Amino acid sequence: MKALIAYLRENMMLDFQGDLSVDTVREYLKDDQSREARTLLAKLVEGGSVDDMMLVLADCLLPQVKASLSDDVIRENLQSYSES
Repeated sequence: MKALIAYLRENMMLDFQGDLSVDTVREYLKDDQSREARTLLAKLVEGGSVDDMMLVLADCLLPQVKASLSDDVIRENLQSYSES
């Protein structure tokens, strides 16, 4: 089990589902007048797409996701799968 868990952890990917566009982000941020919201929206509008943001965000979050998922949590989920 340890080898399988190590393999799963090594090859884990983070992805986002759904359709997110610059217009959708603009709608989510419409009431947010913070500097960070304005800066993000300006960068997205300049690039014309949220694709790069989503890729970079997933890459940046992945180490934290991996760290928060202990071997025990992965093992428990594998056991739940095998018993279902």
